[in-house]
Amino acid sequence: MTSDTSFGTPAIVDRATWEAELDKLLVREKAHTREGDAIAAARRRLPMVEVDATVPVVGPDGPVPLIDAFEGRRQLLVYYHMWHDGNAAAEQCEGCTFFTGQALELSYLHSRDVTYATFCQGTYEESSRYQKFMGWEMPWYSARDAAGELLGERHFGGYASYLRTDGRVFETYWSTGRGTEAGANSYHLLDLTVYGRQEPWEDSPEGWPGQFATAGEQFRLNGRPTAQWSRLAAGRSDDLSPGA
Repeated sequence: MTSDTSFGTPAIVDRATWEAELDKLLVREKAHTREGDAIAAARRRLPMVEVDATVPVVGPDGPVPLIDAFEGRRQLLVYYHMWHDGNAAAEQCEGCTFFTGQALELSYLHSRDVTYATFCQGTYEESSRYQKFMGWEMPWYSARDAAGELLGERHFGGYASYLRTDGRVFETYWSTGRGTEAGANSYHLLDLTVYGRQEPWEDSPEGWPGQFATAGEQFRLNGRPTAQWSRLAAGRSDDLSPGA
């Protein structure tokens, strides 16, 4: 992307010094991991609330009851994808494009009896054309008419977990905001690099890059969601109009 060497760099030390610093950081990393395990354990002990198993969501075959979205598995993990009616692909939600695009390999979830699906705020007809343009293969539904029942006063742009048991459906967890970073592989990998996410809020040394603002700009490049450029380069149409 760039050959700019004007950014600051870490101090240069011998390997023994470097490994000693890594060992010190490892103590904190292990503590962080153990705390994450403890939080996950508490999450597994949360109570749950029943939702209507028959509320319809719209998929490729038309409306189906929520319980069908489980595809026979016991658990359902949903990303609620925001949508801007009538807007071009370049003007669709950059953050939801980022998070939805991280969910590529689903076999490991399936092996744990979990179905992953996207519930979009838009109509199925319009939003599924966006799914096709992006090349996403996860189950895709419109939850436009089910939003009141499933989300209440909450909004699209987050994850929800559901459990199916004895023909009933229960919501077991909900997370939005930075909680959605659970699905952001790119962010977790960037955190392993010396310059991190390169966003101005990060606590970085003087001279580190921080050029990606956080009002959507971090997920856009040259006027559209970043991931769209590779799809256009591959010759895919981003026309979301009827009949496209």
